Parts: sequence; structure tokens; C-alpha cells
Amino acid sequence: MSTRQFLEVEAKFSVDESATTPVLTEIEHVAEVHGETHELSAVYYDSPDLRLTRSKITLRRRTGGKDSGWHIKLPASHGRVELHADLTEPEYGEYTVPSELLFPVRAIVRDIPLEPIAQVDNVRHEFALMDIEGKLVGEFCDDHVTSWSLLPNGKRQTWREWEFELGEEYLADVENTMASATQLLEAAGATASKSPSKLVAALGDSVDTAPKPPKPAELEKSNPAYAVLKALKSNRDALVANDPKVRRDEYDSIHQMRVATRELRSHMQTFEGILVGDGYLELEKELKHLAGVLGVARDAEVVEERFHDLLKTVDSDIIDEVTRKHLEQDMAVEYRNAHSEVLELLESQRYFDLLNALDELLANPQVAEAAEEEGEEETPEEILVTHLDEAYTRLVKRHQKAVTRWEDKERSLREREGYFHDMRKSAKKLRYSADAARATGLKTKKLYEACKRMQTVLGDFQDSVTSRDVLLRKAEESRAAGEDTFAYGVLFQVERERGLESLKDYAESFEKIEKAYESMKKAARKKAAKKD
Repeated sequence: MSTRQFLEVEAKFSVDESATTPVLTEIEHVAEVHGETHELSAVYYDSPDLRLTRSKITLRRRTGGKDSGWHIKLPASHGRVELHADLTEPEYGEYTVPSELLFPVRAIVRDIPLEPIAQVDNVRHEFALMDIEGKLVGEFCDDHVTSWSLLPNGKRQTWREWEFELGEEYLADVENTMASATQLLEAAGATASKSPSKLVAALGDSVDTAPKPPKPAELEKSNPAYAVLKALKSNRDALVANDPKVRRDEYDSIHQMRVATRELRSHMQTFEGILVGDGYLELEKELKHLAGVLGVARDAEVVEERFHDLLKTVDSDIIDEVTRKHLEQDMAVEYRNAHSEVLELLESQRYFDLLNALDELLANPQVAEAAEEEGEEETPEEILVTHLDEAYTRLVKRHQKAVTRWEDKERSLREREGYFHDMRKSAKKLRYSADAARATGLKTKKLYEACKRMQTVLGDFQDSVTSRDVLLRKAEESRAAGEDTFAYGVLFQVERERGLESLKDYAESFEKIEKAYESMKKAARKKAAKKD
């Protein structure tokens, strides 16, 4: 089955049955008009709670016209992205949505069966508008529509509408061309359509009869759980938004989805005691599993980039051809295998259950009684500062352990480096928590930025450690195969020096965290004093 992708930039207009089509060559750039008529029939699919429709996404199976097939339309920064797939034959009397079209929306619909929600039949008078060079300026459609809502209390409706869709060659001139077309059509009696799509018009008021998907709870700002839920929702949304990008293997998508997952888990750990429940603890474990699977792919991606960069830092004659081939190709294979593991997880019931559990947590959070009682005596800022204190204290302890044991050469290199890795995790957790606490008005921006800086320093350091680990593994594999391993040793030392170089900014980065934290505490104390 083939899939095709298009960027759709169009405008829709309501028009009376008696309206006369204007002279279309008056649209800017249009020199010729070629018309034809099609009879189209489309059945729209969605979950029972209309998750796609509520997300401004349409999925249909259409017959007739030039583009019969399955279509899904997704919101984009300009216009809409439309994906096409070929028509499928029904199985057991029912049509099955092609899996290729479900990829971009799997995190939204998950394992929920999709069913017909509306049928739209259309007699379309279509006109191709060409410029003087024979390029397509756009398409004008005069549609005479009959629709049926298949939801409870759905009705049959008829209407007429005009559409103007810009041609690909003229996307660069979108403002002028669309303005010219709009001016002409409105002069002919058309008005901007109040409905964003034929589906929305077809469903009408019957959409109110459909059940609604879980909706995040709306807590008062005086509740200490308000900021926590806001942070959790933000990262849940980021996780869902990155899901289709990971499936398409877009650059940096694995990293961004992993960040969202880790932030979710970090918030849940730091603010445990504000939100509680057995499901809460189980969800944290599932987020850890997802982050781990994403981490394997991310590490392979990072190491592949570092290997290519390493090869540029040493004289070419030091690296033999066999080793060079391993360094240039092996990690790409490991990444593809790891990415396949990610896709397998994203199609699993375990993943869908995780997303459902996140929805449930946001919709029906269990707020600890202690937090509710504290909320009567303390402000949300004061309660969250207490939790930030715990995260900061943990960071300071890990910092002290990392710097004191770094000089202890009786300990293994791996052990000493591991303390800095723990320190990085604490900085990350404090940063995420500072970001969440900002929703209550706490002055945590400088703390957030200081922790982010520390993450960068120790992230570069950890990337060098991870790269060295892979170099050691590759050297052992090459040695077992009877290959030369000299180059691996050279590159290992280069990575070792890079790691040490990144640590030069460590002390300064920690000082900035100390100063930022004290500044935040001072502001919080001053605010509390005014309250008293």
C-alpha cells in the first residue's frame, strides 16, 4: 500500500444555491480554467468519544473523483497536512483503516476501535486554475453536499459551499493569491464558512450526544496540586505530540519524547506526597520502562554522531579501513534495531495503558489529605518549596560525594564517573521541579536555567562516557574477530580528554545553582513575610 503526503492550504465559503460562479480568471495569476464534475461519497471514522474530531483531525474513506482512497487531515502551522492511502477491501463486511494512517494519531486513539460517524455525498464541480505557463495556481470547487450524521440524534442536511485550494507551485505566494481569490468569491455573494470542515457541518448538534474523553481536572490555584498537574499535563501533551514524530523517525524526536517521559517521572517522584495512590506509583514504573526503551535508541543515536565526529579529529591513516567501517556503519544498525524496539512498544497494549493511566491521573487526581490540610495553613508556594528543598538537599549531597570521591584513585574510573551521573540526574530533577513550581508564582527561572546549565555540562561528560563504553565493546568484538584494535584505543583516549574538558565548567555551574536557589528562597521568605 502506498501513502502520499500533501500540504493543504484552502479557504471554505458558504454560498446560496442561487449564486452564480464568478469569472475565475479574475483571480491573480489565473489565465486558464479547466472544469469537470465528480460524484464523491465519503464515510468519516472516529472513536466513539470523537477524539480525532475534537483534535481537529479528520479521517475518511472516499470514493469517486481523482483521489479515491483513505485520507487523514492533520493540523499544521500553515494549512493542513493531508495523508493519503489506497482504498482497501472490506474484511468481514467492514472496512479497516490502513495502519499507515493511524501512525500519526495512534497516541490519540490508542487501541480504541474506529467506527463510521458520518457520511458526506457531494456533487463537485471542480475547476483547475492555471497560470500563463500552465502551472496550477489552485483548484476551485463548487460543492453541492448531502450529509448524514451517524451519531445518536443525527440528521440529514444539504448545503452548497465553495472551496479554493492553493496549488503547490503557489504556496510561496499564499497571502496574495488567497486574498485575491477570497475577494472575488465574496464579491459573488460567498461568506466565510462558519464550519471548519464538511464533517463538523455534517455532525452538527449530534456531536453533543457522543461521550467525551477524559478531561484534566480544574483545580484551584490555592491547591498545591495545581502546579503539579499543570506540569504533568504539559509533559503528557509533549509525549503525545512527539509520538508520531518518533514513528516517522524525525530527527531528535526520540530525544524529545524521552525528555517528556523523564520530566513526567521526575515530577511524580519529586512531588510524591502531594499526589498519591497505587496507580500513581505504578505509573511512575511504567514511565521508567518507556524512558529506558527510548534511552537505548537515544544512546545509539548520540554515539553514532560522536563516532562520525571522532573520525574527523584524528589523522586518517591511524584508522584502518575495517575499524572505520565499524565506526561509520555499526551504530546506525544498532539505532535502527533500537528504533524498531521503540515502535514495537508504541504499538503495545502496555503503552496504551500508560497513556490511559496518565489521562486518568490528570482527570481524577488523588490529592493527599495532608496536602489539603497544609493548603489551609500554607500557600502552594510554601508547600512546593518544601518539596524543592528535598530535591535541592539531595543534589547537594550528590555533589559533595561526586567531588570528594573524584580524586580517590583507589576507586574505579567507572565508579567515580557514576557519581557525576547521579549528580546530573539530581540537577535534572531539580530543574524539572523548578519549572513546575513556577506555575504558582515562585521565582524559579534562574534556578531552572542554572540546573539546565549543569545538565549540559554533565550531559557532555556522560555522552563521552557512553561513547567510551561502546568503543570498549567494539574493541572486544574486533579482538575476538582477529581485527586490529589500535584505533579504538586512540579514540577512547580522545573521548576521555573530552569528558575531562567538559568538567572544567562543573564548579562554576554548581555555584550558580547555589546562588539561584538561595535567591528563590529569599524571594519566597519575603512573600511569606508579607502574608503574615
